[in-house]
Amino acid sequence: MTLRPSLFWDVDVKTIDLQKHRISVIERITLRGRWEEFKTMLNFYGKETVKETLLEVRYLDKVTLAFCSTIFEIPKSEFRCYKLAQLNPEHLD
Repeated sequence: MTLRPSLFWDVDVKTIDLQKHRISVIERITLRGRWEEFKTMLNFYGKETVKETLLEVRYLDKVTLAFCSTIFEIPKSEFRCYKLAQLNPEHLD
């Protein structure tokens, strides 16, 4: 799997170990990647691994959470990021 350098702007993509840094890679591609990159990631890691990883990440924005909930057919309330957001609701200004 080839990683787009602009997606990993804060690190040298040559130093990324796709297995060792699996969680970060899955999270970054899901949050900021293109549809083709997401599909490539699913093929590389497998749908189950991607799903289990995304269930445990600490942050997904609302749109990405809704996307993941739909793609994996899992209620948003099952995602760790959703549970954390419920514990720390945003303050209204």
